[in-house]
Amino acid sequence: MRSIRTILALSVAGTLAACGGDTAPQTVGSVAPPAGSPTPTHSFVAPTDPKTYDGLGAVQHYEYHTQSNVNGSPVAGSQGGQLYAGDANTVRDSGITLSYNPRDAIFELTINRPKGIVSVSASRFQDPAHRTNFGGATEPQAGVPDLTTALNGIQYLEAGGSSGTPLIPKGKYDGNGVSAAQSTYPVWDDASSSTVQTFFYQKPGTTNKYGTTTRYVSYAGFVRNTIAGALQQPVDTTAKQELRETYSFDRAAFVFGERTPNGAIPTSGSGTFTGDMIASVVYNPMLDIDAAAPSYLQWMSGKATTNVDFASGVVTTHLDGTALAPPLDAYTSGAYLLAAGTTFSADGKATIDIVNKGGFTGQFTAASFAGLGTINIAGSSLDGAFFGPNGEEVGAGFRIVGGTPDQRIDILGAYTGAKK
Repeated sequence: MRSIRTILALSVAGTLAACGGDTAPQTVGSVAPPAGSPTPTHSFVAPTDPKTYDGLGAVQHYEYHTQSNVNGSPVAGSQGGQLYAGDANTVRDSGITLSYNPRDAIFELTINRPKGIVSVSASRFQDPAHRTNFGGATEPQAGVPDLTTALNGIQYLEAGGSSGTPLIPKGKYDGNGVSAAQSTYPVWDDASSSTVQTFFYQKPGTTNKYGTTTRYVSYAGFVRNTIAGALQQPVDTTAKQELRETYSFDRAAFVFGERTPNGAIPTSGSGTFTGDMIASVVYNPMLDIDAAAPSYLQWMSGKATTNVDFASGVVTTHLDGTALAPPLDAYTSGAYLLAAGTTFSADGKATIDIVNKGGFTGQFTAASFAGLGTINIAGSSLDGAFFGPNGEEVGAGFRIVGGTPDQRIDILGAYTGAKK
């Protein structure tokens, strides 16, 4: 069992003031310093001062329970008590802040998106104690995407805590569906639980696989898994007890960086911006057949191409992505239809509105998964901003909600872009 470190929940403002020494914390979008102040030395690629960034993206929450079912319980292979929510923010309604102090290499993440049922209170990730990576002795928890081969410059930090012990032996309560031994997530025994949080981001200044380098904007993701076990007495009191696992999952994907001052955004010319895209996806077309059919959260990564006509204010975006396999939980069927390697494409259109929106905003006109067909879009959003001294880069958050009756299709993500 790998070690799990305790989360430190501290105030963002207080920590920055304490850790920054004589340097006052800065906030992106704050009022410019008065005339005569020293020239700022902060750099997004090589930061020198503590700074707090507003995140632009989306969050996702899913909770439910499963049961070992050795005595033929009717919840065999299913998820009970399902509660799902998703939410995408806007340029001026972030609810996501990321603070970084280069003196101590400390990240602090705060998320407050009530509609998405995701709340993170200034979770601290400190290098090197919380650093992890794939391929080492201690890897990121289940549900964290391994993007090390698909995308460049990905850094992972993780913190968490547990009480009790994982289920040992794993076969003790195995029943129908995915056994405890097959589960990707840890399975906790009676009165045991864990909460682990993982923050990952692309290191600013990274040249992506498409040959562009973002120096003023980057993207990040967040995973929080809370899992608890409890024994349940079946209706037949003479029968063997069953094990219920309760799951609560939070996901977030967002961009952050040095926003372009409103007056410096170009009003003429055009440009093509290419960058990386990440998204968290739930895809379950089986709910019309079985209301308790299990849903799984899985990640997707890929490429974003954004064309901007600054003169007309029109922004078009094309996304190409590839789905990763979802982690499996104990005592469900393990059936999912969005297989690893399934490709995704989407097209969106937005309008620049700096005065009223602070960036560009729009919707998606088309989206599909290869082999699974076109998504009937019931709702969507595309909210982006310009980054750099003169709008050299773009960053955006997006959401695509499927409208096919009795299906759960929700794609929430973020992307960046820079000119070659």
